[in-house]
Amino acid sequence: MFGTIDWAQPWYASVRAAASLAAQQHADVIPAFNARAAALGLVNHAGLPLRFVPQASLPEGTAYEEFIGATGNVPTRDNLHDFFNGLVWLTFPLVKRQLNALQAAQIARDGVGKSRGPARDAATIFDENAALLVVRDDADGIALVDALRNHQWREAFVGRAAQFGDSAEVWLFGHALMEKLVAPYKVITAHTRVVMAPAVYFTWPSPQRQAWLDEQVAGQLQQEGLSNAGFTPLPVLGIPGWWPAQDDAFYNDTAVFRPKRHTPKQENA
Repeated sequence: MFGTIDWAQPWYASVRAAASLAAQQHADVIPAFNARAAALGLVNHAGLPLRFVPQASLPEGTAYEEFIGATGNVPTRDNLHDFFNGLVWLTFPLVKRQLNALQAAQIARDGVGKSRGPARDAATIFDENAALLVVRDDADGIALVDALRNHQWREAFVGRAAQFGDSAEVWLFGHALMEKLVAPYKVITAHTRVVMAPAVYFTWPSPQRQAWLDEQVAGQLQQEGLSNAGFTPLPVLGIPGWWPAQDDAFYNDTAVFRPKRHTPKQENA
């Protein structure tokens, strides 16, 4: 299973350190995950120690997020999807904890129901398919974000390519997104959350940037909540350096790099 993952690809940079500790030579990663979680002192939002357990530990009729919130136990199957989920828990534990707290609170209030509702829906999308775009909090950073939000792809990815790595970077968060990128295809698009960072952030070593980002985003989620309106689409293979043939034909593909939809303004009656 793990042999299909190309760890050298830039999209796995966010979880590469955690993966190196996950005993990939063994099919059962749960013991390695638990050892790392214990070493980091990870807990859920109720203060219970975080542990990874076999999927069979999830009682029938109990919601997955409800179970994590009540026990601290993360049901884990023997597949890539749950493997990447475990790596994200070990990389961004504060954000994962806050997303679980949001989901558990919604379930406690409303039950599981036939639909998740807007808050749980946004949390699920974040958990499964999010990327974190960190940009320097200055005029160039704001211009890059504006270009992406307005689907000015060539401006963002070609005209402002030099910003990536210097004053902008992307950290993948969604474990389903990571799973899809095991066999990458051009149309893969992340739901992206923008995080503005001070200039000094880009001088820090990777572990310090990751820790700051985890704390910053978790704090924002706790204070502001979450909605789908906060995401902007990002075709991940369009990020400079993330795909070998980023030429004119690549960016001219409007099936991937779609123009911005403009909603017609309603005329006053």
